[in-house]
Amino acid sequence: MAADISLQSLLAGLLTVLVSVASSVVIVFEAARQLGANQAQISSWMWALGLGLGVSCIALSWRYRLPVVTAWSTPGAAMLAVGGTHLPLSDAIGAFMLAAALSALIGFTGVFARLMRVIPPALAAAMLAGVLLRFGLGLFEQLQQQWLLPLAMLLAWLLGRRLLPRYAVLASLVAGLALCLGQGQLTSGPLPLSLAAPILTLPTWSVPATIGIALPLLVVTMASQNLPGVAALQAAGYRPPVSAIIGWIGVINLVLAPFGAFALNLAAITAAICLGPDAHPDARRRYTAAISAGLFYLLLGLLGASVAIGLAALPPALIACLAGIALLGTLGGALASAMDNPSSHDAALVTFLITASDISLLGVGSAFWGLLGGLLTAWMLRQR
Repeated sequence: MAADISLQSLLAGLLTVLVSVASSVVIVFEAARQLGANQAQISSWMWALGLGLGVSCIALSWRYRLPVVTAWSTPGAAMLAVGGTHLPLSDAIGAFMLAAALSALIGFTGVFARLMRVIPPALAAAMLAGVLLRFGLGLFEQLQQQWLLPLAMLLAWLLGRRLLPRYAVLASLVAGLALCLGQGQLTSGPLPLSLAAPILTLPTWSVPATIGIALPLLVVTMASQNLPGVAALQAAGYRPPVSAIIGWIGVINLVLAPFGAFALNLAAITAAICLGPDAHPDARRRYTAAISAGLFYLLLGLLGASVAIGLAALPPALIACLAGIALLGTLGGALASAMDNPSSHDAALVTFLITASDISLLGVGSAFWGLLGGLLTAWMLRQR
């Protein structure tokens, strides 16, 4: 590992955690509050989530030498923030444990892997491209709000690509931070840091929590998170042991659920930062980027909500521009893979467009429906 790790992979890990936390930590806080968690319990949630993501990223990436990046389920957190307000916290914890146990069972029995084998690689790449498109567009949409920041970051990235290709994203980050600091968009006040303390909440089980939280959380996590996560790895040219990865993530989630780890899963969007050439020129060594992300997740868990609040305080425009630039290479590769086979152009195009539309039906995100639309298109054209 010492020979494989590089400054690029460390930066990719930092960007992965930065984009993941800053874009969704507010939703996690709101979900915890809606379920009746106090400030100490919210800190425990961040401890459990950070520890779970850190352990899973490091252990699975080290074991399989693949860039396995995990994340908490943002759609699951949004669902909890809206639909779990009438249930006690202990019932919600019991539902978290049940969903995690079912996730491990689906993984280890090979059910999830069998479902993934029916997905053509072109459709997986098209789905990934559709997921990432909104981030590429978000970079240029910022021009309407404050044109100087995206232009400065994009110019720094282009100069980096020309002069120091390995550090182009780092140059963009430095330029963005410097500009935000000069414009007074970065707060310079001290951020109080305190170590998080885990708080055990004994679980209780109820039929309303099983129907209203556990089962929807399982479906949303599998369809909207794990499915695109595996597809992202496959689109990048990796062949992950799907059953073992999904199963072990479920086990880690089950152990930490009583402390607030509501749902852990494979990452798709943030994983793309560790899957592209900017993470490491050698695809066989990109696993170190995921391990770096795991180390930063452990730091997040150790310091609890304090670090999360600090990351969330960064200007949203900076995060949007940074995510768009960091994902440009992966987006281009996914588009090329999706259109590589002429016989699957129509199905890949349908998958890409539905996924990029960002629709949500029955509580399930557009990545699932895009893949379903692509599979139906491919099936109908084969019948013809």
